[in-house]
Amino acid sequence: MTKCKSISERQLIWRISKILGDIVNDDCAAIDIDDSQFVVTTDMLHRETDFPEIMTPWQIGWMVVSVNLSDIAAMGAEPAGLLIAAGLAPEIDLSFIDELFTGLKDCALAFGTRILGGDIDTSRELTLTGCAFGFVEKDLILRRIGARRGDLLCTTGYLGTAGAGLYAINQADFKNEYIKYLLEPKPKLKEGRALAHSRSVTSMMDNSDGLARSICDLSEVNHIGFVIQEESLPIPHEIVEMVGYEKALEFALSAGGDFELLFTVEPDSLEAAMKACDLKVIGYVVDKGLWMERNGNKRKIVPVGYEHKFKLSN
Repeated sequence: MTKCKSISERQLIWRISKILGDIVNDDCAAIDIDDSQFVVTTDMLHRETDFPEIMTPWQIGWMVVSVNLSDIAAMGAEPAGLLIAAGLAPEIDLSFIDELFTGLKDCALAFGTRILGGDIDTSRELTLTGCAFGFVEKDLILRRIGARRGDLLCTTGYLGTAGAGLYAINQADFKNEYIKYLLEPKPKLKEGRALAHSRSVTSMMDNSDGLARSICDLSEVNHIGFVIQEESLPIPHEIVEMVGYEKALEFALSAGGDFELLFTVEPDSLEAAMKACDLKVIGYVVDKGLWMERNGNKRKIVPVGYEHKFKLSN
C-alpha cells in the first residue's frame, strides 16, 4: 500500500545527494580551472511561493538575480554572468515580460555582471530559474566547511529586516521601509570578496533561510555547535518598536530572506576581517549543540527557518 509522508527540503536534498554521490554541501558547486575555481549555482523561484502579490515584475526580476548572486558572494567569488530560464503563462502580458527582464538586467548590471542568455517556455505558474557563474582564486575560496571550536561567529548587516517587511505586507502597511529589504535584496558580493582576500574566514554561507537554519547547516557540515549571544544580534531598533522584542528576535532567527553573509573567524584574525567589511560578532563555536545565551544563561535553539515541504509517496 502506498502511503504519503511529509519531507523537508533538506531531508530530500540529503536523500538525493546519497543517490548522486560526491555532492558537496556548499552555496555553489566548484570546478578547478587552472589557478582558479569556477563556481556555479542555481535557484528556482515560483509565483505562489516566492513572490508576494505586491511585487512588481521589475522586483521579481531583481530578486531572481539577487538570490543567485548571493550564493556567489558566499564563496568569496567574482560574478561572471547568469543564465535565466523563464516559464511564462501563455496569457502573460508583454509589458509584464518587458518589466521582468528589465529587472533581471538591472540587478545584474548593478553588481558588475550581466545576463548571458537562457531559455523560455510556457508554464501554468510563473517559474524563474537563475544560474549564476563566478570565479575565485583557489587559495581564497570560502566554503561552509572549516569552522573550528573557539572560532567567532559573525554576520554582515542587520537581521530580521526581510521578516519585518513580510510582516508589514501582511498588516497592509505598504509604506513600511522594510518592505524594500524583502522585495529588493542586495547580494553581499563586495563583502564576500573582501573577506576572501582578508584570509581571515574559516567558513561562510549566506543566511537566506534565517539565522537558526543557517547555523544548523554550518554545525552539521563541520560537526560542531554554536552559542549565539542574544545581546549582540544586530536587530534594528525600529523593528523592535514595530513588533516588540520577542517578535523581532523571531524574525532574526527564522524569517529568512535577509541575504547577509554568516561566517566564522579565528579570534586572532578578527581585526583583518573587520578591516575587510562591516561585521558584527554574534557568537562563537563550541563542541556541539545550538544555544542562545542571554545574561549568561543558555537555552537551546530550535533550527527553524524558511524551507520547502514536500508530500511524497513511499
